[in-house]
Amino acid sequence: MNKERKSVWGWAMYDWANSAFATTVMAGFFPIFFKQYWTIGTDVNQSTAMLGFGNSIASLLVALMAPVLGAIADRGSLKKKFLIFFAYLGVLMTAGLYMVEKGDWMMAVFVYVMGVIGFSGANIFYDSLLPSVADESKIDTVSSLGFAMGYLGGGLLFLVNVVMTLQPAIFGLADSGEAVRWSFVSVALWWGAFTLITIFWVPEPEIEGENNQGNPVRAGFQQLYRTFQEIRHLKTVMLFLLAYWFYIDGVDTIIKMAVDYGMSIGFESNDLIVALLIVQFVGFPAALIFGRLGERWGVRPSIFLAIGVYIVVTIWGTMMREKYEFYILAVVIGLVQGGIQALSRSYYSRLIPKNQAAEYYGFFNMLGKFAAIIGPALMGVVGLATRNMLMPDSPTAEQIKAVGQEASRWSIASIVILFVIGAVLLFYVNDEKGRAEAEYLFKN
Repeated sequence: MNKERKSVWGWAMYDWANSAFATTVMAGFFPIFFKQYWTIGTDVNQSTAMLGFGNSIASLLVALMAPVLGAIADRGSLKKKFLIFFAYLGVLMTAGLYMVEKGDWMMAVFVYVMGVIGFSGANIFYDSLLPSVADESKIDTVSSLGFAMGYLGGGLLFLVNVVMTLQPAIFGLADSGEAVRWSFVSVALWWGAFTLITIFWVPEPEIEGENNQGNPVRAGFQQLYRTFQEIRHLKTVMLFLLAYWFYIDGVDTIIKMAVDYGMSIGFESNDLIVALLIVQFVGFPAALIFGRLGERWGVRPSIFLAIGVYIVVTIWGTMMREKYEFYILAVVIGLVQGGIQALSRSYYSRLIPKNQAAEYYGFFNMLGKFAAIIGPALMGVVGLATRNMLMPDSPTAEQIKAVGQEASRWSIASIVILFVIGAVLLFYVNDEKGRAEAEYLFKN
């Protein structure tokens, strides 16, 4: 394997490594365990709000750190070092979920938030390494390869974890609850072990000239200040980031809250787990296909296609009643989820100055995390407000259940507006103008 190919696969393998956290923990077992173990006996809409606010807190903390850390990394050849720090913070916190006792929802939220910070913080520097491992002619394909490997790797471990919970005796475990706790440990081991491939195979991009001189922390803050001064030259970047802010919010909210939503409207946890597995294994080839589609049809039209599919999926999700509908939606989401993420990441790389990749991917992730603050919190607020509006005086158990489900449907419906706003803003993004702006800054 030549050096260039090795660095591409080393880069893609980090997605294979950390997607176990995104799948088993964030999308899969944490929401279920949170509802059935850590918040046992709590009203479904209140537990949804707790989970939504926990996700929002984690996103806010990462968003505030992202641009500063990115600027420091650009100025001191520190991308890999920051990636390692945050990745293993996430690994440690994921393993720590095993220790959280039943009913201790506050500790569960704290450990989970710290794990999300590790996961999201590492992704800033993982994304910023993309332009150094792939040139513009291959960047869509390589970005899609990363997401495809993530779906495959995350899906394989998730499959093992699901079998553990369904057949705990085979693994020498007492029950499904213990299996879930050991699944968190398996994610930590998987994430930590496969990250080593990225560490050994992906070189730290070399920073030449003034970017590699002096104190990187001081230089990073100075660079961040200059970037805010130069922002008037980056109107296209800012418009794209604003569009991304809205539509990726919808994507991230569905990823984080879909299982919780399904449980709130009465589906069984096992049905939801099967749906997540479908998303993973459909997402693997679909992400690769979307990479090719971006090269041949155009990146922006491909993103529009994915946004349109998400709008349809969200509206359908508010009306579904049968289990098979959830499975169909899982297939449809799997077809576009990796594609919209991969093409957004590679499209952005065309609009930014190449010598400030980590800083600009810091802004990229910052906007994504600020968006993820809005989505889960929006679901929580709309769900609670609707429940309070619809709940009759002295309700029966049947009425409480029915109102809770109706409130959950309104909460997921609120996400559609984010996709619509994102699509409208993306329509006005001109990539040729963006390239010219980036080239101007690169030369000056």
